Parts: sequence; structure tokens; C-alpha cells
Amino acid sequence: MEDNASLLVVVDAANVVGSVPDGWWRDRRGAAERLRDRLAADGVPGRAGPAEVVLVVEGAARGVESVTGVRVESAPGSGDDHIVELVARAAGDRPVLVVTADRELRRRVTELGAEVAGPRTVRPG
Repeated sequence: MEDNASLLVVVDAANVVGSVPDGWWRDRRGAAERLRDRLAADGVPGRAGPAEVVLVVEGAARGVESVTGVRVESAPGSGDDHIVELVARAAGDRPVLVVTADRELRRRVTELGAEVAGPRTVRPG
């Protein structure tokens, strides 16, 4: 059940996981699952109020399951394009925060009215 007043937080899994050189490339799916679990446990630090968290995965991380508190969406193609589609669907109806360091993706989603934050927002280190 979506609450249109709640913040929609869309997390670019590949970009956030790739922001810390901790060996994630050896197990991309496992790295995405660890990020999902951290989001489910901690939410988005510094953000009060209700939020719907969507973790967008692509490539080798496709197929990661959703858990309570985090909906996981496997991008059928480009993860960035899928994130832009999610933002476009929500635009104007509710506040949106996209977590990524990707400059081009940040430009695309801010043009649609989303706020952006870097990977450290959800992944200290």
C-alpha cells in the first residue's frame, strides 16, 4: 500500500554498492542483498517520517528479493533508465529522493523534481 504523502526513496544499488571498494565485485548479488538489509534495518538516516524505499538493481544483482521495508526492482535494462521512470511516475504526487553519485542520473532526476543525495546517505564509509 502506497502512501502518496510519504517520501519515495529510490536507491541506485549499483552506484551505492560500487562507492566502497570492499570486494563487492566478487559477489554483486550478495552486495545488493547486504545493502537491502541495511536499508530495511536503518531506513534512510536523517529522514524523519514515513518513506517508501525502492532499491533498483541491475545486471548480476537482478532477482534480489524484496523484504519488509524495502521493495527491490530489477531493471529490465539500464538501471538509470528504470530509476528515471520511477521518478517520472511519482513526479508531482509526492516528494522523491534519489540516492546516487552518478552525475548524469542526478541531472536527469532533478529535472523531474527529485532531490538527490550521495551514497554515504545510506552507506557510511
